[in-house]
Amino acid sequence: MADDRIRITINNETKEYKKGVTLLELAKEHQSDHEYCIVLAYTDRKLNELIKKVKKDCEVSFVTLDDQIGYKTYKRSACLLLVKAFSDVVGEDNIKKFKIEFSLGKGYFCNTEGNFLLNGELLYRVKARMDELVKADLPITKDSLHLDEALEIFRAQNMHDKEKLFRYRRASRVNVYTLDGYSDYYYGYMVPSTGYIKHYDLIPYDTGFLLQLPARKDPLKVPEFIPQPKLYHTMQESTEWADNMGIMTVGDLNSYICNENINNLIWVQEAMQESKIAGIAQDIVKRGGVKFVMIAGPSSSGKTTFSHRLSIQLRAHGLRPHTIALDNYFKNREDTPLDEKGNYNFECLEAIDTEGFNKDMTALLNGETVEIPSFNFRTGLREYKGDYIRLDADEILVLEGIHGLNEKMSYALPKESKYKIYISALTTLNVDEHNRIATTDGRLIRRMVRDNLRRGTTARNTLAMWESVRRGEEENIFPFQESADAMFNSALIYELAVLKQFAEPLLFAIGSEDSQYQEAKRLLKFLEYFVGVTSEHLPNNSIIREFVGGSIFPV
Repeated sequence: MADDRIRITINNETKEYKKGVTLLELAKEHQSDHEYCIVLAYTDRKLNELIKKVKKDCEVSFVTLDDQIGYKTYKRSACLLLVKAFSDVVGEDNIKKFKIEFSLGKGYFCNTEGNFLLNGELLYRVKARMDELVKADLPITKDSLHLDEALEIFRAQNMHDKEKLFRYRRASRVNVYTLDGYSDYYYGYMVPSTGYIKHYDLIPYDTGFLLQLPARKDPLKVPEFIPQPKLYHTMQESTEWADNMGIMTVGDLNSYICNENINNLIWVQEAMQESKIAGIAQDIVKRGGVKFVMIAGPSSSGKTTFSHRLSIQLRAHGLRPHTIALDNYFKNREDTPLDEKGNYNFECLEAIDTEGFNKDMTALLNGETVEIPSFNFRTGLREYKGDYIRLDADEILVLEGIHGLNEKMSYALPKESKYKIYISALTTLNVDEHNRIATTDGRLIRRMVRDNLRRGTTARNTLAMWESVRRGEEENIFPFQESADAMFNSALIYELAVLKQFAEPLLFAIGSEDSQYQEAKRLLKFLEYFVGVTSEHLPNNSIIREFVGGSIFPV
């Protein structure tokens, strides 16, 4: 074989190509083999953008829009397209702030400040400019610049948030993406050109607007926007608190850690959370007639600690709460439904003995004494160990489980006897104004640390099961969140700086040959942004103690 030729294997078929062939050329050659657009590629298990040239023999596999990594790449690229188009329409010098704040449904809520009027007419013009850029199919290029050179670009474009972010990074070089003369930094890979970003919409909403994007399961269609006012209010409340504290980005947090007393921030936010819990308890008491507090939320939201802290606040109002996990009503293992892969599906409602649960709860409501079961996860059997409960006038049940908000879980109980609470770790901290932190990443890192500490589970195994966990949340939790009487955000603005020390060794243990390596590498890069904080001074009733250890509660 000539020196200028290389051998590339794709789908078990090996062919010769000219050295320096791009992954984009290979993707176009094999696009017909895939239902959805190819956006990234692996070369010998190393993830690359399609603009990369292949210079040696290797095996290539492709990543499409419906893959998790490909879907994130599309959304990230759409953000660059939006920011570029907005800058073109209003003028770069007229923008004081452009922040992609948080996820809302299938879109991102964005807020802006500057010398312009944000209204429907302006968004129409921005959308039209986005369409022009997409139609032109302009290249999105990447340059590895020296840090000083990158900072000069960021200063010139008034991106002071990025300047602060990189003040606390040891890397000497920065990857900067450029689209039609507009340069920006993004955490993660991009599509090769604007022509790949075909599906999006801009929708005015409250003080800002939504960048509405397709769902991963249907990446060629922009879904209808369904307002989630309770979730939005909770996110806005947390965002406003962080703004008042002057900590909106990781750079702000790192600056606070290095120049202020971090304990003050910890105590203030813990006090704020305790005040919110106390307010929920007061609302439960004020409502009257509540006998069942139903708590639900996605994995690693801190439901157990929250349940105990809420119970303490209820006691302060003269009530006697009993905390019960809905998991105790799991069906015996042999009766548990199977998923499409033949594995036990512990996430679905059918895995719970809802009939038995409603029978017991109705009996308690009628003043009867009931023996509450406990589930033995080792044997897969429900057991009865003499845990008898009778609800007197001043007693109340605090029930925690993923199906707590689903009416089918508590179908026999009168509506007025139930108070529903949705809890999640709703991260409002951004890497910088254009790079948000996914709520799922915060919960994933929480779970990874907790699973290793309490269950001896490796980070690799936690990562491997995460997609299945997320699928269960999408089906069984998120559709019911707006039905909650109260929402509680368990995210702590400083927590990733604490979790960093626990998570990094676990992630470094995942080798390059492992199928979870790319995700581990991504999370390690993400944690590099944070200046670490010791867990030594965390209150022993803090929600984060549920994950790093040292909690006073049985978690």
